[in-house]
Formats: sequence, C-alpha cells, structure tokens
Amino acid sequence: MQVLRAVVTSGSITAAATNLGYTPSAVSQQVAALEKQAGLPLLERVGRGVRPTEAGRLLSEHAGIISGQVARAETALADLRARHTGLLSIRYFATAGATLVAPALARLRQEYPGIRVDLKMTDPQDPLPEVTEGRADLAVVVHPRDRSRQGIHFVHLLDDAYRAVLPRGHRLAAKKVLDLVDLADEPWVRSDGPGPCLDTVVEGCAAAGFTPDFAVESEDYATAQGFVATGLGVSLIPVMGLTRRHPGVAIRKVRNPEPIRCIHAAVRETSSSRPALRGLIAALRDVPQHPAH
Repeated sequence: MQVLRAVVTSGSITAAATNLGYTPSAVSQQVAALEKQAGLPLLERVGRGVRPTEAGRLLSEHAGIISGQVARAETALADLRARHTGLLSIRYFATAGATLVAPALARLRQEYPGIRVDLKMTDPQDPLPEVTEGRADLAVVVHPRDRSRQGIHFVHLLDDAYRAVLPRGHRLAAKKVLDLVDLADEPWVRSDGPGPCLDTVVEGCAAAGFTPDFAVESEDYATAQGFVATGLGVSLIPVMGLTRRHPGVAIRKVRNPEPIRCIHAAVRETSSSRPALRGLIAALRDVPQHPAH
C-alpha cells in the first residue's frame, strides 16, 4: 500500500520507482499484486503518467493513515526501550503515602514525564503478593521478616523511629527523653493492627522487660492520638505517623531501646533494570525526613 501511495503521490510509476529506489518493473508488480488482492483496478493511465481510480485513492488515503500510525508506534517503542514511557505499578501503606511516596512521585514526574503510574494502597499485613505475583513493580513495605522472597529485591529506604505519645500534662511529659521501661506500668493505646508495625512495638517493650497493657485498640494513628489526649493511655507512634499532631498530646523520644521500623522498597527483579524505577527508588531514598520531637 505504501508503494501505491508513492505512485499516486508521484504521478507515475517511473517517478515512484526513483523515489523508492526500486525498478519500475518491481513497482508495477507490487501494484498488480495489490490490484489482485483488492479485486479492482487501482490506477489508470493518463498520458505518460497514471492517476488513481476511486479504489486506488481510497487505499492511498488509508496507506497515509497507516504510515502515520506506524511512525507513532515506532517512536513509542523507542521511548519504551529507553524507558522514558510506560507504566510503573506502585503499592504503599497508609503513612508512607503523603510523607514518602507523594514527594518521590513528584520528582519522578519531572524526570520521566512520559511515565504513567498505577498507585494503590496495599494490605499492611501482607504487602508483597502483588509484587511476587507480578501485578506491581514496587511496594513500599515495613521491615519484612522474610527477605528471601524469590524474584524480589529489597532496598532499604529509611528507619522510622517511634516516639512516646503522652497526654499533655502527664507526669512523664516533664522528661525530654524517656526510657521505654518508664511506660511499663501505664495503660496503653494500641496504634496499629496486627502486623510488622505492632510487632516492632511489642518486641521493643519485650527488650525493655515488659509487655504493654493495651487498654484501648486503634488501627489509625490520628485516632490513637485522640484516645491518648483524653487520658485513656500512652502510645508509641512512628515519626511518619505524627505528621498531624493532636494538640492534646506530648511527644517524647524514647531509648533503651528506641523502637524503629525499617522501611524498604520491595522491587520485582524483572523490573529492576528500568531507569524510571531506579529513579523512583533514588527519589524515595532522598525524601527529607522531619523528626517529631
């Protein structure tokens, strides 16, 4: 069809052959083969040249459309090979969204404006299946115990330390830094549901020689702060969960030990060579952290 288009545009088989680098007989043979497929004459002689029949004009117009589409497809494919375009599927947990993922994606869009992003929250108790099953390229996860998942590479992003959250005016609020054991006899507000974040708190308390007495259960950091503010108990909340501080609480550092949840990027190994994905990981690691006091 592109040969026919060249003939129609040039006005003669000889001129089309010259432009295409073919012999006139080769051009004539291709036009004849196309006429056989179409079942209609495509050219008619006019003097020393030719002009398209109605069928020839129709096919020539479609050849132009196809040529444009092929050119766009080739450009898109070249961009995809260079990884300037395409789709990145990203999963994240709630507190990582605004503080970590959003600024990293803002930088990614500047560096790779053609990349499309599929962004969804994941199950905090089991965030890896979408990566292991190939439905996501990267998931932001907390301290995976099993880092030997086949086909997944873990990249450490940051350490998110926990802070003691006390009712404002609590007797321990007079101290700038608390030993974790100072909270041993207090009623507790649980700030996380079952999973690696709660495990970090419980294991930290165990290292300090006690088990926290959870008087109130919550699975939301803002709600947990509200319960603490009313005097129902104390809590441990990670810095990333304290971006919105309740006015009725006091926040203090803890030590001996200081519980820390390790934030990782779980990356599908088959995607790890993509420049845009590497750029996203670099952006995630470069997001500035603002410690809560």
